[in-house]
Amino acid sequence: MNSKKKDFLVSISIIFTFCLVVILYLNYFFISKFGLNQENFVYVIIPLIFLGLAIFLSFSISILKPLFKSDEKLELSIKETIHELNIPVSTIQMNIQLLEKTIKDEKSIKRLERIKQASNNLLKLYENMEYNIKKEIDKIEKREFYLDEIIFKSCDKFDDIKKDTKIVVNVPNKALLSDLNGFEKTIDNLISNAIKYNSKDSPLVEITFKDSILSIYNNGEKIDTKNLFIVFEKYFQENPSNDGFGLGLAMVKEFCDKNKITINIETLEFGNKFNLNLKNIII
Repeated sequence: MNSKKKDFLVSISIIFTFCLVVILYLNYFFISKFGLNQENFVYVIIPLIFLGLAIFLSFSISILKPLFKSDEKLELSIKETIHELNIPVSTIQMNIQLLEKTIKDEKSIKRLERIKQASNNLLKLYENMEYNIKKEIDKIEKREFYLDEIIFKSCDKFDDIKKDTKIVVNVPNKALLSDLNGFEKTIDNLISNAIKYNSKDSPLVEITFKDSILSIYNNGEKIDTKNLFIVFEKYFQENPSNDGFGLGLAMVKEFCDKNKITINIETLEFGNKFNLNLKNIII
C-alpha cells in the first residue's frame, strides 16, 4: 500500500471517528433533555444525521484536499517533462530529414534509419509513461477516432512478425469516442495474440464488425473451456512455455471494464474469436 492510500485511510478514519463521537454526544444530550418517543424521533434523529453528514463532508474536503493536490502537480510536471523531451527528439527528427536528402551511401542510410527508429521509440516510451501515469490518477481524456484507422494501423505494426499469416479486415469507418491510447493498446494486444497463437498450417486472422460487435478471429488451437473464466487474469498463461508474462489479456480486460466494453470469447471448431461490444463508445 502506497503512502497516499495510507494517508487517505488514516485521515478518513479520524474524520469518521470524530463525527461519530460528536453525533453520539449530541444524540445523548437531546435524548436526556427531551426524551425520545414516536412524536419527536424524526425531529431529533434526522437533523442529527444531516448534521453528521455536513460535519463529515466539511472536514473531509479541508483535510483530504492536500492529499490529492499532488496529482495536479504530478500532471503538470509530466506535461512539462514531455514538452522538454519533445524538443530534442523533434530536433533529431528534423536533422534526420535533412540528412536523408543529402546522404546517398547505403550504409549511412541504414545507420540513419536506425537513429530515426530509436528516436521514434524514445518518443513512444515517454508517451506511454505519460499515459500510464495519467491512467493511475484518472486524468485520461476521451477523444474521437475511427475504428478502421486503428485496426489498419495496428495490423501494420505486426508486418515483421506475421510472416505467412493472412489478415483479412472488414471493418467500417465507424467513429468512436474513448481513451485512444488505451483502445490502441487493446487492439494491439488482441491482434498480436491472434498472430502469435495461430495455426502453423494456413494461419489466418479475420477482423470483422457487425451490430456494434468487433470480432477478432484466429485459426489456431482452441482455448480450453475450463480456462475461459481465468484467461483474463494477470500472469495466466495457458501454455507456460510460451514467451510473455501473461499480462496482455489482463490489460485488455481492465480497459474494457473501465470503458463499458463487454468482451467475451467464442471457442470455434478451428480457432477462437474475441468479441468486443463497442455500443457504449460508438458516436
